[in-house]
Amino acid sequence: MTAMRAFRALSLSVVMCGAVVGVFPRAALAVQPNVIVVMTDDQGYGDLSAHGNPVLKTPNLDQLASQSIRLTDFHVAPMCTPTRGQLMSGRDALANGAMNVGSGRAILRKSIPTMANFFANGGYRTGLFGKWHLGDTFPYRPQDRGFQETLTFQSSYLSAIPDYWNNDYFDDFYLYNGELRQYPGYCTDVFFAEAMQWIKERGASGEPFFAYIAPNAPHWPLFVSQQYRDPYASLPHDQASFYGMIANIDENIGKLEEMLVQEGLRDNTIVIFLTDNGTVYGDEIFNAGMRGEKATLYEGGHRVPFFVRWPAGNLRDPGEIGELSQVQDVLPTLVELAELPNSEGTTFDGISLAGLLRGEQQALPDRTLVVQYSRMNLPVPRKWDAAVLWKRWRLVNNTSLFDLSTDPRQTRNLITRYPDIVAQMRSHYETWWARVAPTVNTFSRLTIGSDAANPVLLAPTEWRNVALGQQYEVRTAPVKNGVWAIQVARAATYQIELRRWPVEADAAITAGLPPYVGVDGTYVEGKALPIAYARLKVAKFDQTVPVTETDKVISFTVNLPSGPTDLQTWFLDPSRKLLTGAYYVHATRR
Repeated sequence: MTAMRAFRALSLSVVMCGAVVGVFPRAALAVQPNVIVVMTDDQGYGDLSAHGNPVLKTPNLDQLASQSIRLTDFHVAPMCTPTRGQLMSGRDALANGAMNVGSGRAILRKSIPTMANFFANGGYRTGLFGKWHLGDTFPYRPQDRGFQETLTFQSSYLSAIPDYWNNDYFDDFYLYNGELRQYPGYCTDVFFAEAMQWIKERGASGEPFFAYIAPNAPHWPLFVSQQYRDPYASLPHDQASFYGMIANIDENIGKLEEMLVQEGLRDNTIVIFLTDNGTVYGDEIFNAGMRGEKATLYEGGHRVPFFVRWPAGNLRDPGEIGELSQVQDVLPTLVELAELPNSEGTTFDGISLAGLLRGEQQALPDRTLVVQYSRMNLPVPRKWDAAVLWKRWRLVNNTSLFDLSTDPRQTRNLITRYPDIVAQMRSHYETWWARVAPTVNTFSRLTIGSDAANPVLLAPTEWRNVALGQQYEVRTAPVKNGVWAIQVARAATYQIELRRWPVEADAAITAGLPPYVGVDGTYVEGKALPIAYARLKVAKFDQTVPVTETDKVISFTVNLPSGPTDLQTWFLDPSRKLLTGAYYVHATRR
């Protein structure tokens, strides 16, 4: 046991779910590295000029890359929530529960400690600035999972269904420590600025910190100030916007670096940069020679940038490392580098890369990885809907084998030529699937009626195995409905309110809405619906009531026992045919 770890064992406080118990001595803080993890949304490996993009300019990210150890065979999931859950837990997506962007499958199981829990238990202050997307309701919110400071938004991106209505990336409403507040400025600028202010305060007080900066950019909708789009004006509008959003991220990376230098924090701060999946628009211009993009199992869907820098950490010199690695490795690596306690003996699916980063080992043990997640419109995970990775071999969907050393574009299927390699990779997957399969259809239930969160908003993003997540869909109203898996915290009388439009829209259930014109884009008009009846079914309660043209909300009073149950709603036309489920359901314990 090192002196630092022994000292912690005697003196550090315990911090769980955002609550601090006890005090740790200031003398311990100087030996602990600060940690900043920056993860962008939908930016791919080729979406940096350092990786050869011939159009996009990212000078600050390029500089960070030149100063960092760069993992060039680093893999995530092909979609955002699975990657974020893997980052936070060190566990595979199908094992930790956060395997999809919605469909009731975007929640990190509450029994699994998060990266923030590890840092908080190690005496760190912890902060999230940006996207969480691992659970919007208690006990899954970031403030319930070890983050003591949170500035975030609900669900997958700004203008997702539970997000504040008509947020458009400019002067938006965010949740600050659970409280809704409006912040002036562009979303990425806000998240970086608030993170930097928090970091400055931690530095001034001598507290070690873990900051997770997760901008929603460059995720759709592609809104950005014209000044960032102008350098790419020769490109199609969406591509120019996408690159402009990345240019704005790059500018903020430069500001972050400048602040670390000015505050004297640069040397003893581990800075990690990565992205959450392959590119969305960059493959139209440059994809670093890879096939595929976001949501695909080819390399372009899940191989992403990974930079790590720690000037005072005695790491190996900056440069490239081509060892096969994955996002599940980040947490065990940081646990070792920062010597964080693991008192519960948590096991990871990833491995620590600390020895590799320190130069103590030149290669990792032989390993085979599986990339699998739950698809948006096919949420129930299917066996073999996966990529198996071993050395330079890729087995995709159990039907195609590629050798990246001779075929980086994955164009030549070699599955019949190398039966021994295929058999070996199939055997690994069979063992892996047998481990994760028993719980892939176990849903995390949404708690209502707790003292920690009352009332609770239920949104269609958590309909079980039904994909509906955008405010655009609330406006266009596709015929969809689903079931919420809930946990009633306390036997009591509950008020369940059903709405078609959110509270802040202040509109009747049957009404349409005009198009919303934002700073940099327009949302479509909201479709009027001939809703005549509303129905609620929860536990043994099942009631249908009429809806008038002036009703903004339909309210039911229900006595519910404690425990698990299901909840479903319906909005019906005059013939009692389904139009949609309620998009906004507020459950309040009376």
